[in-house]
Amino acid sequence: MNTKYIFVTGGVASSLGKGIVAASLAKLLQSRGLRVTIQKFDPYINVDPGTLNPYEHGECYVTNDGAETDLDLGHYERFLNVPTSQSNNVTTGRIYKTVIDNERAGVYLGKTVQIIPHITDEIKRRMTLLGKSGNFDIIITEIGGTVGDMESTPFLESVRQLQWEMAEGDCIVLHLTLVPYLHAAAELKTKPTQHSVKMLQQEGINPDIIICRTEVSLPDSVKKKIALFCSVKPDSVFENRDANSIYEVPLKLHEQGLDNIVLKKLKIKNVSNPELTDWKAFLKKLFNPKTECNIALVGKYIELQDAYKSILESFVHAGAVNSCKVNVHSIHSEHITSSNVSEKLKNMDGVLVAPGFGGRGIEGKILAIKYVRENKIPFFGICLGMQMAVIEYAKDVLKIKDATSTEINPQSKSPIIDLMEEQKSLTIKGGTMRLGAYDCRLKEGTLIYKIYGSKLISERHRHRYEFNEKYSKLIEDKGLVLSGRNPDTGLVEVVELPQKVHPFFIGVQFHPELSSTVLKPQPIFVAFIKAAIKHKELNLKSKPKAAKKN
Repeated sequence: MNTKYIFVTGGVASSLGKGIVAASLAKLLQSRGLRVTIQKFDPYINVDPGTLNPYEHGECYVTNDGAETDLDLGHYERFLNVPTSQSNNVTTGRIYKTVIDNERAGVYLGKTVQIIPHITDEIKRRMTLLGKSGNFDIIITEIGGTVGDMESTPFLESVRQLQWEMAEGDCIVLHLTLVPYLHAAAELKTKPTQHSVKMLQQEGINPDIIICRTEVSLPDSVKKKIALFCSVKPDSVFENRDANSIYEVPLKLHEQGLDNIVLKKLKIKNVSNPELTDWKAFLKKLFNPKTECNIALVGKYIELQDAYKSILESFVHAGAVNSCKVNVHSIHSEHITSSNVSEKLKNMDGVLVAPGFGGRGIEGKILAIKYVRENKIPFFGICLGMQMAVIEYAKDVLKIKDATSTEINPQSKSPIIDLMEEQKSLTIKGGTMRLGAYDCRLKEGTLIYKIYGSKLISERHRHRYEFNEKYSKLIEDKGLVLSGRNPDTGLVEVVELPQKVHPFFIGVQFHPELSSTVLKPQPIFVAFIKAAIKHKELNLKSKPKAAKKN
């Protein structure tokens, strides 16, 4: 079978959920035994999102091979349980950089370099690159932005050309659009969808399938109207109604027959029925929790939910495993002071101190860590969160009052956290951090070893600063265990307190949230939620019972 291509475009508004729709369709096709992957083409001129502030574009997702990518790749991995790579995310910046580098190298033999054919040829090359590997039956390509954006035009032109070049049945276009419901008029409005499709048609592309994002169900009459005005068959119009969880979307689309229509249009026959038993079992546990817990997420970018997307989704996965509803309370570290830290954290069953960059909000993170360490509330620190845990311990237990990180104070005389040696000569910021999956050897008998049940693990990284080895003996002599190290460099990857001292206190330099999926929840998150449930139960037992009234 030739590799088949599905292009997912969007119109009317951004953030309609193209990534969730693409991942959901991929899950349905994968469940039928097909080999599927998804890629994202982003229209911004940054070479990658690695230098973008989280407020700009949400979290930067990191792949095993060290690519800094769009957060939608996290959705792809969480749904498919298959790693993505450098090839799964391409930006306009990367396309233009390649073409300009080729021009400087004389690749075009003196020709005038133009958007058509040079830019579009490079886009098409990237769009079909994964398909040429022979590893996939279907490639789903999400086109970032919305139809009508100036930045998206070269990508849409490339899709038009591929539609023309490929054989019938090898390429289809799925268009996601908005059908708003006007509550004052009690009416669904199809005009935005009609105009969106018309703009797509002006680019030379007629969608094969239309998926309508809506907050209420679409009557058949509305679907028929959209089909008539947008030149598609009525059975090719689907609704994507707001769901209680993004993980419901595959089942909702399957109930409407989306995967059947896609297979029909791609001329794929003799595939198995979808196997979604494990997926349904996950949803059953997710929607029927036996208990609940409250987790504080202490971070610097809490105003934008997408800034900590993978962490939030990891809590969903870990909560389902533990049959627990995880209530995440986002707390801005800048708003934590010595006078209010108890009020903010005393009712929490666990506290996660999130990753980040720079000195803003650092004192609040340190105060939060000190509070949970002294009050034996389960603690989990990630990247900067781990570094702050070490600094807090050095300040309070080792009495090194000026302990800090050179990220915060480059002239520090007590740099507990320091810039990695190989980073000190670098001046270029983009793509130069310690990125991707690295091994970590765990110390037997420690909590982290119990959690993984293995001596050697591999997790993804994204950092420039590390624990300063000069302080390792001093720190360990005072009780903080350095329980995980990189086997090649000795870099400290995990710190923890013994369980006889604290029930659950772990900081990790890596980003475990990036490896959590629906069907394979991340072990530390699972253990953290389990510890939070236990902490809650112990607190309930210790509270005095109310006196009975006569």
